[in-house]
Amino acid sequence: MKYKMIVTDMDDTLLNSKGELSNENKEAILQAQESGVKFILASGRPTFAMKKIAEELKLNDYGSYILSYNGAIITQCNDWNEWYKQALSEEEAHKLYDFSRKNNVHIITYLSDEIVSETESEYIDVELNLTGMPHNKVGCFKSTVSEPVVKCIMLEEPDYLKNVEKKLKQEMGNEFSIAISKPFFLEVMKEGIDKGASLLKLAKHLDIKAEEIVAIGDSYNDLTMLQVVGMPVAVGNAKSEVKDAAKYISVSNDDHGVARAIKEFIFQTA
Repeated sequence: MKYKMIVTDMDDTLLNSKGELSNENKEAILQAQESGVKFILASGRPTFAMKKIAEELKLNDYGSYILSYNGAIITQCNDWNEWYKQALSEEEAHKLYDFSRKNNVHIITYLSDEIVSETESEYIDVELNLTGMPHNKVGCFKSTVSEPVVKCIMLEEPDYLKNVEKKLKQEMGNEFSIAISKPFFLEVMKEGIDKGASLLKLAKHLDIKAEEIVAIGDSYNDLTMLQVVGMPVAVGNAKSEVKDAAKYISVSNDDHGVARAIKEFIFQTA
């Protein structure tokens, strides 16, 4: 099979444990693009927090795209215009806020390139550090969120958050797209929005078949894209459920797992 597209998650997949892009991964991606393969970043991160890596990988030069907010937004890298967007309504965001209060978890969302919350926590600090976005700590979440928002994240200790995920899916699973990314991030998007659905929409636009795509990930929010492509790949540090969904398990993110997969499936040199 000749693969025409590679799509990869960022945190704990493309980036190492320090949040850095290795030279090995960068060079493999640039070589793949030079050979005519389309390279796509797909992350739970906001668009703002993906641009630096996208520019370093020269996605704008190769007419590529990024999937941000778990696929709620697809952005063209050549002009940074949004090609596709689906957002939660103000009322839906407020409903999620009420659920978060009832279940004693933190909740954040994004407005004007700021992270908005009523509270502070070590888990919110992780998102602040990952994205580099300012924190707008507000007195009232509902009065601040007076327009549609792309995504909400609930945050708490991982074991407790897994129970909250179950409860949220039981109560509202038919209303929202729900997935854990990092163990302490429970991400909530518009119903029907996930990395897999948005990837297929983009692939159709680019006239690339699902079986011609390599997708690489590590966590639960990557499962949907691994399930719809021809070659699903898990990095060595991936969750066990992600490894179970993969046809190929690469080395870890700290050992340049993306580069290994590119060499294996694009250049057959691994």
